[in-house]
Amino acid sequence: MSERDQAFVEFVEEASPSLRRTAYLISGDRHKADDIVQEALYKLYLHWPKVARAGNQFAYARRMVVNTAYDGGRRPWRREVATAVIPERQAAGDFASGHADRDQVLDALRSLGPRQRACVVLRYYEDLSVEQTAEALGCSEGTVKSQAARGLESLRKAMRRTSPAL
Repeated sequence: MSERDQAFVEFVEEASPSLRRTAYLISGDRHKADDIVQEALYKLYLHWPKVARAGNQFAYARRMVVNTAYDGGRRPWRREVATAVIPERQAAGDFASGHADRDQVLDALRSLGPRQRACVVLRYYEDLSVEQTAEALGCSEGTVKSQAARGLESLRKAMRRTSPAL
């Protein structure tokens, strides 16, 4: 294995969990997230020498994941989502209620537009600063602030609709 390939493999091993987490939170589907990360890493490999020389490979890879997620959402066949019958409401003392709450938050996150979802995920889940988020999304800091604020408000409204007690 060449030195270039070894450096890429080491980067992928280190960065993959975070990239998958970001892709999952943006796409809302584990299988789509894996596809998004795989496609982004393929593109990254093609440009690896240039990216490695420039430095900050992780920020570049995260930007590629976000862009790949956006591109995938534009294709009509990727917007189709299969749904099953909605289950009965869980009992309050049920041990699975924590998972139900998580699913409720993920459903609310899926209801956001792509840019709002990306801003909320990068700012509050990945804990990036406004500047880092703006750089990752290729937009101004003001756009990040407004999209994150609107996204949080939309999440609050969605959560209130599904849980009126909140």
